[in-house]
This record gives sequence, structure tokens and C-alpha cells, in this order.
Amino acid sequence: MSASAPFRAPHPSLTPLADAVVAQLGRARTDLAELVALPSVHGSEPEACARACDLVRRLLVELPVPGLGPDAVEVVETSDGSRAVFAHRPAAPGRPTVLLYSHYDVQPAGDPDEWTTPPWELTEREGRWYGRGAADCKGNLVAHLTALRALASLGGSPSPDPLDGLGIRIVVEGSEETGGGGLDDLVATRPDLVAADAILIADSGNVSVGVPTLTTSLRGIANVVVVVDTLEAGVHSGQFGGAAPDALGALVSILASLRDPDTGATTVDGLGFSGRWAGQPYPDDAFRADAGILEGVEPSTAAPLADLVWSRPAVTVLGIDCPPVEGAIAAVQPHARALVNLRVPPGTDPLEAQELLAAHIERRRPWNARVSVEKETVGYPFSSVPADGSDPVHDLLSECLAQAYGTAEVAEVGSGGSIPLCTALREAHPRAGIALFGVEDPAAAIHSPDESVDPGEIERIALAEAAFLQRFR
Repeated sequence: MSASAPFRAPHPSLTPLADAVVAQLGRARTDLAELVALPSVHGSEPEACARACDLVRRLLVELPVPGLGPDAVEVVETSDGSRAVFAHRPAAPGRPTVLLYSHYDVQPAGDPDEWTTPPWELTEREGRWYGRGAADCKGNLVAHLTALRALASLGGSPSPDPLDGLGIRIVVEGSEETGGGGLDDLVATRPDLVAADAILIADSGNVSVGVPTLTTSLRGIANVVVVVDTLEAGVHSGQFGGAAPDALGALVSILASLRDPDTGATTVDGLGFSGRWAGQPYPDDAFRADAGILEGVEPSTAAPLADLVWSRPAVTVLGIDCPPVEGAIAAVQPHARALVNLRVPPGTDPLEAQELLAAHIERRRPWNARVSVEKETVGYPFSSVPADGSDPVHDLLSECLAQAYGTAEVAEVGSGGSIPLCTALREAHPRAGIALFGVEDPAAAIHSPDESVDPGEIERIALAEAAFLQRFR
């Protein structure tokens, strides 16, 4: 841990457990280095994914927790070709079960030249550990392992079983980053694999290093591909430009209609844009720093930032197929297409939102251009807060996080990201409490070059989780 990391001493009641967690940090780094070394990108690196799956299985089998072992760990192939690893220690009579979730697949590293150190090698620099997956989500998996190892090291006092009969399920997915839906399909057909009273999803993180945070809402996703055709082939821009319908120009016009040019508000016909975030605000200076906004450039002014990123729909153009500047020729373009990402907040049906987006695009076609909209698979938004507001899982985990970080309060935020599995788990087990937290922080740069994790976050998240497992009844 960096000597300057803003961590306070844990609550004194956690001292024995905190010492047990610290004793496991060397093993945590070893495990993370071994995991990061595998470029487990689902869909493009099958050999690395297979090796990562085997490694996860071995790490779970080796956990020194009574009731876990080779017979308790199962690898299941899912509908998208990925493999998920499950471990199960049955609960003693009258005791509940806790499910711990993470994933071993990662985003591609991109251009290695954009990394300060090799992406597939865990490297320490200025107190942080760098490498693809160091935070998202192999660092979170290591936090689970560290919590369980720390608890196991306390066996014999006060009970031979340090978990006192608590049931444990561990689920480690292999295709979360691609949204393939393999685990979602498996949960729908085999709900027994994820049956639990409490579900702890370690695939999130803190608002800043050393500030314990629970994520209480996730936006859903409803992507479309827009295809524009106007000509049989490209024609000379000098001879025909100005009269010939430009497919790329038409596409740009359509995409421009999706955002207000002055405020940045999402402007999809019929899609509500009035949601309000009731929790902690997102300070302007923190948002600018987290997003890396350039000096002089302004974020959207359509609403408070927390409303915009957590409680309102948002359109983003993810990619455009068109000629690159390098090597471009003087021609009116006959064909263009774009991938449009629509995020929707809890309370909005993503299928309905996708229909509204498609209709908006089709109405905005200039020059009677041929416009088609290809709808991609949707992901549903999620709120961890029950309708009646009571959630003992949330309350206990919040208490454990506060004590592990030595603070009085825990931040509660939303997330613009999507984890469709949350909805699948709620549908399979509606009475289970679901909580989202983890080792990530804004400096982690997940999905970007130089992804990293502060090892202090692994330590404190593992401590909070271990305390939760000790206390959950």
C-alpha cells in the first residue's frame, strides 16, 4: 500500500480480522499477478480464457475453508461459449447462504504502446498495481479470496468453523465484458446454482481511494446500429457534390439530432428526461477529474451531474464506419453506419426505449435516404433498494465497510454502467438482498490503458467482506 494512501485505521473491533487480512496480502499479489498474466478476453483469446478458468478453479479448490474442495467446485459451459466457475459450501441447518460474484474475463488491452508498462504483467508503480484486469475484475476476485483465506486462518476460535455454518456460493463468470448473456441464461435455467440469501457483487468500486462506497443503481443498455445508404457507389465530390445525397452527411445529421447542441441533453422523441438522483451528488470538480475533461471544455449543463449519469437516459455514439482521413478520396459517400449506445435508468423499460430510439432515427432521415436500424440485445437497469426501503444486507455491509475503512459514513452512488446479471439474479431469487461494491476507484482507469488498483482497496474490501460473512445471520 502507498504510504500516502488516505486510509484510516479500521474499527478496533476488527483488529484480529484486520491482522488476518494483512497477513494474506502477499498471497493476494501473487494470485493477482498470475491472473493478470492471462489475456482472458472472451471471444478473441480462447486459450487464455481456458487457462484463466482453470486457474480460477484451482484457486477456489485450494481455499482452506471447511466444506470447500475439489468436489465443491464445478465448471459449467454457458450458452455463449464461456465457462463459469461455481463453488458451493452448503449451509448448516438454520443458517443463511451468501453468494460472492466476480468475473475473470477482461477487456482487450488495446495498443500496448499506450501502456506505461506491459498490460499483461502486474507491475507496481507509486503504490498501485498496474495491469489489465488488476481492478476490473480480477482484483475483485482476489478480494473475495483474501476475505475467505483470512477467515479460514482464524479457525478454531471461537468455533472450529470460522464461518459458523454459513453457506457460501462463489460464482466467477467468463464473459461479463462482452455482455454475451451466457451466465444470465444459465441463471434462468439453473437458479439452484445461485440460490442465496445475500448476493455480494464485487464489480464496482469507491468514489475515491479510501472512501467506502455502495452502488445502489445501474443503468440499462439498449444499443442500435444505424445504417444509411444513398448511392449505388461513391461519386466524384467535385462533379456531383452538393446535389448527390451524402450518406455520411445524412448519418451525421441523424446523430446530431440525438443531443441538444446547447445543453448536451439526450433528445430522443418520447423518451423521458426528468429523472432525479436522490442520493449523494457528483461534485463538478470530481466529475471533471474522473472523466478527464480538457481545460476549457464543459460537461453537459442539462441537469445536475448525478442526475445525468445515474438517473437519466444517455446517448453515446460508440463508433462510425466511414472512410478514414488518411487516404480519403474526393467522393460523395454512398454508405455509412454507426453504433449508438443508449443507457436507461431504473424505471425505464429498455425495450421500449430502444423502440423510441429507432423511431426517432427513422423519422430524422434527410433526403429520403434509406435508413435501417438494427436492434442489439438489451440489458435491464437495476436498483438494489427494495420498494419498501428495508434491506438488512445493505445495512450490514454498509456497517462493515464503514468499520473496515475507519469512517462514520458510506457513500451511496449510482452507476451509468450495466450489469445485466443483477436483474437475472433478482428474477431468480427475488427475496435475496443484492449489494454492489468493490476495489475499483476513478484512478483505476478500467477499460483504458494503465488500468490499476490500489492494494489498500483490496485489503479494506476484503476486510469488510470478511466482517460481513462473520456477522450475517
